Amino acid sequence: MIDTKVNLGGLEMATPITTASGTFGYGTEYIGAVDYSKLGAVTAKGIRVSPWPGNPMPRHAEVYGGLVNAIGLQGTGVEHFVDVTVPWYRQNVKVPMIANIWGGSIEEYAEVAAKLTGVVDALEMNVSCPNVKAGGHTFGQDPKVLNEVVSAVRKATTLPLIVKLAPNVPSIVPYVKACEDAGADALSLINTIPAMVIDIETRKPVIANKTGGLSGRGIHPAAVKLVYDAHNATKLPILAMGGIYEAKDAIEFFLAGATAVAVGTATFTNPGIVSEVYDGLVAYCERKGFASVRDLTGALDA
Repeated sequence: MIDTKVNLGGLEMATPITTASGTFGYGTEYIGAVDYSKLGAVTAKGIRVSPWPGNPMPRHAEVYGGLVNAIGLQGTGVEHFVDVTVPWYRQNVKVPMIANIWGGSIEEYAEVAAKLTGVVDALEMNVSCPNVKAGGHTFGQDPKVLNEVVSAVRKATTLPLIVKLAPNVPSIVPYVKACEDAGADALSLINTIPAMVIDIETRKPVIANKTGGLSGRGIHPAAVKLVYDAHNATKLPILAMGGIYEAKDAIEFFLAGATAVAVGTATFTNPGIVSEVYDGLVAYCERKGFASVRDLTGALDA
C-alpha cells in the first residue's frame, strides 16, 4: 500500500491533495459530488476582516485552455466565517481546513490571521491583492513589502503559514527568500496569470473589471516551471497548483518539487477530478516502485 501522508509546513495531510482557493467555496458546497476521503485538506475561498462584495458582473469568461475570472475576492468576512461557516464545515467534513486570507493593509492581514488562530488548521496568504496603503501596489510584487506582511502574520498566529505567490514576476527567487526569511512554513504557487478577453463585435472587454486572472490547462507548464524554480531556491515545502486536469499534471508538480497539490478550475467541469488524481497518483507510485508519495518530491531525473 502506498503511503500518501505528507506534512505541508506543519499541516499533517492524509493525502497530498487539496482544493484551490476560490474554486471550492467554503468547503461544503461539493458534499455528495466529491469523495472527501481522498482530500488531505480543503482550502476555503478568501477571507478578510470585513465582508467584501467583489467585482461587478460579468466576472468570468471561458477561454481556450481555461478560465479568466475577476471575482474580486467576494466573501462574508471573518466573523461570519468563524461563527457560521467553520462550525458547519466541522460538522460535515472530516478533513483539515486551510483558510485563504487577504487584506488591504499589513494590519488587516495580521488581524484576520489572529482571529482564525485556533479556528482553522492552516492559513494560506493571498499576497496578490492591492496594497491600499502603498498606493495600489501589490504585496506579492515587492520582496521588501512581502517580507513585512509575512512577518506581521507570522507574529499574529501560530498556525502553519503558507504564502501564495504571484506568478507575474521576473524571477520567483527573491520572493521565495523574502517569505523564508519572514518565517513562512510553506509556499503556494501559482496564482492566476493576468489576462484579458475582448468581445470583437462590441469592442468591449468581456469582463466588467476589464482584466482578470487566467487559470486552467493553459497555465500548467508555466506553473511547473515556477514550482521547479522555487524548489531549487528553498527547503520550504510547496503546495503546487495550476492546470491540474489529470493525475499526470499533479505528478509533474511533485517531480518538479511539490509536497502537495491543489486542484482548482477542473473541479467546475468535473468534480470527480479529485478522485481521479488521487487514484492515478497511487497507481503511478505502484508502477514506478515509490513506496511513498513523499518520495516523488523533486525526483526529477535531470
